Amino acid sequence: MFHKALIFSLGILALTGCDAQKKTKTETKTSEMSSNTKTPDQKGDIIYFNEGENKFLKEYQMNVTFKGISEDSRCPEGVNCIWAGVALAQVEVMGTTTRPVILNLASMDHPARNYHQSADFNGYTITLQEVTPYPKAASDGLKAAMGKYKIGISIKTTESPSGTTTK
Repeated sequence: MFHKALIFSLGILALTGCDAQKKTKTETKTSEMSSNTKTPDQKGDIIYFNEGENKFLKEYQMNVTFKGISEDSRCPEGVNCIWAGVALAQVEVMGTTTRPVILNLASMDHPARNYHQSADFNGYTITLQEVTPYPKAASDGLKAAMGKYKIGISIKTTESPSGTTTK
């Protein structure tokens, strides 16, 4: 009887020691994660995506995927052009409680041609800040850069106009 009580008490002590180690490890991981709020591909307020890349942005509670460039009519380097041209990026966004939406974000605003640099989604304004690489005169334009594009976007809280009410 004495042996059973001794083994039982040693077992209880071993289990409580394991539980204390687990709590310490999870607390350390949680503090490391909360101190690093920016993703590795985020510089300042711009978040960078490679073509085809998908990221869940915890800060905004949304999933963002850079689908690709559907149009790149930017004037190549070293060439004189009448119009500067535009790059049109397709960015798919999805909130935690919304369906996916594809936004066509342009490298510059030109409302007459239906090019918009920003779009509103789920209380945020998403703006295309950068598109690389820039076309070169000797390349085949969109075909040469296909799969190599990288974009930078910024996400800001949408401000409602003052003095208006929403229903």
